[in-house]
Amino acid sequence: MKLTKLVLTGAAGRLGTYLRGPLSEMCEQFVSTDIADGVTNLAANETYVKADLTDLDAMIALLEGADMVVHFGAVGDEAPMDVLWGPNFYGAYTVWEAAYQNKLRRVVYASSIHAVGMHKKTDFIGIDAPHKPDTFYGLAKCFAEDLASLYWDKRGLESVCMRILSCAQVSNPRAVGTWLSYDDLILMVRRAIETPITGFSVVYGVSNNDRAPVDNSKAQHLGFHPKDNAEQFAQEIFAEAGSLDPHDPANTHHGGPFAAVELGNSGVAHLNLKPEDTGKS
Repeated sequence: MKLTKLVLTGAAGRLGTYLRGPLSEMCEQFVSTDIADGVTNLAANETYVKADLTDLDAMIALLEGADMVVHFGAVGDEAPMDVLWGPNFYGAYTVWEAAYQNKLRRVVYASSIHAVGMHKKTDFIGIDAPHKPDTFYGLAKCFAEDLASLYWDKRGLESVCMRILSCAQVSNPRAVGTWLSYDDLILMVRRAIETPITGFSVVYGVSNNDRAPVDNSKAQHLGFHPKDNAEQFAQEIFAEAGSLDPHDPANTHHGGPFAAVELGNSGVAHLNLKPEDTGKS
């Protein structure tokens, strides 16, 4: 059954752009939103609304009549706290509060591996690993996950927090394990929407990689079974990278470069992303 109304925040971002088409097929009325002036190639049932996540009244109006919201809006990199505070921290609150006031069933949230980024890669962590953020950006993801848990426990609003690892082309050794293909991203979001009952759930956003460093076994109720595998890129990527420093936190911790940068400094700048994979998410 199609949803009556579905809302996507962060619709002008890189990942939001990939999601708009597939999500529009899951509902009768699809509303995409961002702070950009607009987006191109609107679906037949899609309306774009320019709105600021830090404006609670705007979020309440945006979510009126919606069944669910897919929340991807945020600053998509490490930055000083005063930059992240509005969109990433308070913006999470406005989405959950607006969802609650409008009696939505569920928030589907783009969380991140950076909520647990200071765990070592040799620790095969599950969805129940304690928060261990690597940056202010990761701290914002912890805040939103705890907010989601609180709104479920106290107000009955379901959430699925998707801890995305590396949703970009495989361009560095870390991504051989952490890659989430765009097709698998779409699949994960679909499952987060379609699953009949989720309560408060966490799932890692990672493809079916031979070297995946995280364990999704406790998220089986979501039915997310990714198809793609980054092992096809391993030989070439490892040859290009050469020997890695085993004492560099960027190589030894789940957060990769985010685990090594000074607080407030960009982590994305050290990911060696290809031009088509740059931009906010």
